[in-house]
Amino acid sequence: MVDITDIREFLYCPTPNAWLESAVDNQSLLLLDHANCEKKAASTALNLIYRYVDNFTLLNKLSRLAREELRHFEQVIAIMKKRHIAYEQLSASRYAGELHKLVRTHEPARMGDTLIVGAIIEARSCERFAALAPLLDSDLRAFYLSLLKSESRHYLDYLGLAKSVMGNAEVLERQHVFLLREAQLIQDSDQEFRFHSGVPAHNSALAV
Repeated sequence: MVDITDIREFLYCPTPNAWLESAVDNQSLLLLDHANCEKKAASTALNLIYRYVDNFTLLNKLSRLAREELRHFEQVIAIMKKRHIAYEQLSASRYAGELHKLVRTHEPARMGDTLIVGAIIEARSCERFAALAPLLDSDLRAFYLSLLKSESRHYLDYLGLAKSVMGNAEVLERQHVFLLREAQLIQDSDQEFRFHSGVPAHNSALAV
């Protein structure tokens, strides 16, 4: 198993047990939103490639990242097909949107902040895969553990790119702002269960 101690130390809180319990009880919904998250992660990387065309390091790292996220998407939908889980439209959680509200609008601050958000999302995904894996059946456990290496690398890629744009001191200052909000979102209650949601208000309200 990949050691993700640095990711756990980077985040300001662990995933609450109540979220993990809901994930185990709602695995079809978990997989459906996981597929959406992988697709969105690929889209985010591609959008950055289109927006910042003069940064060759960013272009190379995020091109590779997008390919890996799409491969993960393919793997999740294959698992869904095997388990007879339909791919349906699903509303997004408020998690990413709330983090992006803190992104500054002028460059290069916008670029740096967006990369920090990317790092945080990848870090939380990695932390949740590791927390979930021991609670799942052997097939899903093996799959989620197999994602840890790439997800932890994605976190480092985003954070490294942010540092190349803003420098270490500003990244530390800005990531603190984002991580405080991220911890609130993870620990607050949410009406809907999603891969990046907070604690579900009640298990019966897991809306699709």
